[in-house]
Amino acid sequence: MSMPTEGRTTMNGLIRRALIGASTVGAALAISASPASAGILTMSAKNCNDGAYTKAFSQFNDRMNYKLVENGDFESTPTGWTLRNGAKVVSGNEPWKVGGNNHGRSLSLPKGSTAISAPVCVGLAEPTVRFFAQKQSGLLSTLAVTVYVKTSLGLVVPLPIGIVLGNGQWKPSAPMLILANLLPLLPPDRTAVAFGFTPILGSWKIDDVYVDPMRMR
Repeated sequence: MSMPTEGRTTMNGLIRRALIGASTVGAALAISASPASAGILTMSAKNCNDGAYTKAFSQFNDRMNYKLVENGDFESTPTGWTLRNGAKVVSGNEPWKVGGNNHGRSLSLPKGSTAISAPVCVGLAEPTVRFFAQKQSGLLSTLAVTVYVKTSLGLVVPLPIGIVLGNGQWKPSAPMLILANLLPLLPPDRTAVAFGFTPILGSWKIDDVYVDPMRMR
């Protein structure tokens, strides 16, 4: 049984964007990975700066500490991020303002766009990514989330890690298993990854992208 034309078009578009994203993010991951200390499956990370830790999702019964992905609150120019096909920072913050009461921006993802985050270090102790999302249009629209990881052979591989459903209201995503954090195999080895956000059949907004380091303080 053949796939409907619309389904083939959507799938082809996803594959094309994944390939474009993989080539784009490769350079960024190369900056954060050190071939001289490559792990068995992935490039080992270097120059990891985790920044501050916060219980960003505590009001949602999630008491774990999180670290913000670089410029993942979109309050300034999202340096390190790759924005394609109309993805851009706009006014309007997720209503809980977990990053600060003075925050007032988010990332708009129109239909056909893709956003790829700045690289972030993960390892066995960083198992999940979590963020806020709002569907803007498209009755059946979803938001696809991908993690890009660079293997020890130098290949950048996109791995789908989750789909977000929406009803038009801001909401926190479920914690999504990064999967690539398991590839370094042994602590304290870590690897650099980036996250891709692609709206399907509609438009979305995202805000406050965090990684859970499973570090109790």
